[in-house]
Amino acid sequence: MRALNVPAAGEQPRLSDLPVPGAVEGTVLVRVKAAGLNALDNALAAGMMAEMLPHVYPLVLGRDAAGIVEAVGAGADHVAVGDEVIGHMLLAPPIQAGTLAEYALLPAAAVTHKPAGLDFTTAAALPLAAAAAKAAVDAIEPEPGQTVLVVGAGGGVGSYAVQLLAARGVTVVATGTADDTDRLTTLGATTVIDYTAGPVAEQVAAAYPDGVDALIDLVAYTPDSAPLDVVRKGGKVASTLGAAADEQALAAVGLTGTSVMAAPLREVVAQLADQAAAGTLKVDVTTVLPLEKATDGLATLASGTARGKIVIEIGD
Repeated sequence: MRALNVPAAGEQPRLSDLPVPGAVEGTVLVRVKAAGLNALDNALAAGMMAEMLPHVYPLVLGRDAAGIVEAVGAGADHVAVGDEVIGHMLLAPPIQAGTLAEYALLPAAAVTHKPAGLDFTTAAALPLAAAAAKAAVDAIEPEPGQTVLVVGAGGGVGSYAVQLLAARGVTVVATGTADDTDRLTTLGATTVIDYTAGPVAEQVAAAYPDGVDALIDLVAYTPDSAPLDVVRKGGKVASTLGAAADEQALAAVGLTGTSVMAAPLREVVAQLADQAAAGTLKVDVTTVLPLEKATDGLATLASGTARGKIVIEIGD
């Protein structure tokens, strides 16, 4: 099978032929029709998580996929050969299998049926980003009428977070560029802050002098680099990259926070997929590329200029 893989530690990803894996207990072999890209793919390619999770090479990149069940292992009795499914490659050691390939061996716990109303490309953009957005929104426990700032709203996770917040009756303040304004407003943002036009905190304070009730930060690695001072005392912070990890720093400004981890298990993804099929959750796919151009998509993610979701189409 063709697969985008890192042949050895420190090497660049390349497309090459690798053996098709066989289904074993607790797994589902999927013939991949489309695979969604995530920032995590670049982190794994660079070996940034090798000290936490053992890596085995060649390491196939990609975590999200949609496709057709080719084979099932023992215990994977909720799907059958020929079913159209959505799946995710959970972060479990050793890190080696991926979805940017013609076939992917996925954990059964992270494979769910694809609603008939979703095409493969749309479905492949859901698992990790939508699950991360849901976890972040759940962490701040928003209530109708509150105002929530989403920093990094232009990307895949942010696009989902804006919608999930708006669906809960929240006033959403989203950061992006001027070019993102129409797209984010359509997704449910009330105000779009152009982070290229000046400090985000200053712009938010000018527009909302009383502050915001909560913050979802998708870009900051430390509390110092997150706009915490615009959140009212007693407010909540959720972060996917660690900005909410320092409880002492947050407590010093009267806030509480949670660093969230996505859990794209089948129960979570199935709910999100049903919302997408019903039209209540828009899957914001902005770029579709063939497998041969997957490294271009990864480069766009690495540059920080990605908007919405990038999906790689594989096979016919």
